[in-house]
Amino acid sequence: MADDPLESLRRLCLALPETTERLSHGAPTWFVQDKKTFVTYADHHHGARLAFWCAAPPGTQEALLAEAPERFFRPPYVGHRGWLGVYLDVPLDWAEICEIVTDAYRTIAPKRLIARLE
Repeated sequence: MADDPLESLRRLCLALPETTERLSHGAPTWFVQDKKTFVTYADHHHGARLAFWCAAPPGTQEALLAEAPERFFRPPYVGHRGWLGVYLDVPLDWAEICEIVTDAYRTIAPKRLIARLE
């Protein structure tokens, strides 16, 4: 992956079927079928650290926060819905981030698009 976390994240998100990117609340955000958000880039939003927020399967947020609170967090606004925050200002494992982004997509996308991932 590139040194620029935004470009690397963009590449991962746009590789998934029928995804689009546009600004939402001033931040690069990726949508399934241009409708439903699955990942939002958080570039020091409200003074916070560089990160992204994403949809997550049930239980994922709690498990990853317990396992590695230095890498994951409960994001504002959407954390109560189980979304996961992932810090991008720490050493990154892009294979793991790819899995997290793909899981976010699977959480939001319709079944016919999920089937295209197989």
